[in-house]
Amino acid sequence: MRVGLIGYGPAGEFFHAPLIDSTPGLTLAAVVTRDPERAARIGRDHPGAEVVPAAEELWDRCDLVVVASPNRTHVPLAEAALRAGLPVVVDKPLAGTAEAAGSLVKLARERDLMLTVFHNRRWDGDFRTLRRLVRAGELGRVHRLESRFERWRPEPKGGWRESGGPEDVGGLLYDLGSHLVDQALRLLGPAVEVYAETDVRRAGVEADDDAFVALTHASGARSHLWMSALAARLGPRFRVLGSRAGYEKWGLDVQEERLRAGMRPDDPSFGLEPRERWGSLGSGGDSRTVRTEPGAYSHFYARVESCLREGDPAPVNPEDALETLTVLEAARRSAAERTVVRLP
Repeated sequence: MRVGLIGYGPAGEFFHAPLIDSTPGLTLAAVVTRDPERAARIGRDHPGAEVVPAAEELWDRCDLVVVASPNRTHVPLAEAALRAGLPVVVDKPLAGTAEAAGSLVKLARERDLMLTVFHNRRWDGDFRTLRRLVRAGELGRVHRLESRFERWRPEPKGGWRESGGPEDVGGLLYDLGSHLVDQALRLLGPAVEVYAETDVRRAGVEADDDAFVALTHASGARSHLWMSALAARLGPRFRVLGSRAGYEKWGLDVQEERLRAGMRPDDPSFGLEPRERWGSLGSGGDSRTVRTEPGAYSHFYARVESCLREGDPAPVNPEDALETLTVLEAARRSAAERTVVRLP
């Protein structure tokens, strides 16, 4: 199947293009960019892909459209592709509001077309490990999830993610928060209350670069989620406490760093984490090292291919992305009003 990729920024270049290129049954046929430097890199790294200047030129060239352009364009481009009769993958966040996301979900359903969202962090090795431990009952009843995506970037990088206004859907709450909230909901179920704090800490930055979100789940479990560009000392990636044991894990999943370094996703060692980065499981003074499951971003596009060819479920149900956006909107309101927001 011919895939058309809209956008060749970091998401398109380091995530979508190599993952598409390494998936049997998919071919990266065309990429939309007007940037000559990016066009040159496409020609070098994906010589079989045609470079086109506008999304509309994909409709007759492709069987699947991937939207990896700036967040503010996700909804109009996904809608245009669906109206052209094409299934769509949209990078997260699906939209800037739950209402806009709901309209896309409704349109895809009406046209009987696949719409899915690139919540690739479901296939992080550490999250896969945590889900396995929880499902096996190793932690008992989970009552608290602590989850962090923290970085030390005291100097802003610039660009719309940091300097754009609300219409750009920038900031860490919607960027890294999309992953953290999605993982919390998948692990512990629906949220019923949301509390959040968002701040702009660095000079020259307009969008939030330091945020905290607390969720109370319908089960009674709580999630505390941190995202920051200004963490001089990083906290654990996961600290999860249950009635029988706790799981602690430091360091981010290895797949992003390897994609940025140019490793192909079909390399046998691509998702394997070194032993010294494995997490630990235990209680009191007793603990044991737990091997991290291999990271598996390649599963996303393999499941896209099987969805389109065999009718299997999409890798991410767009209703899940809608649920995540509902929580993020509540978090934004909570931070603005300094209150706890209860979800219906």
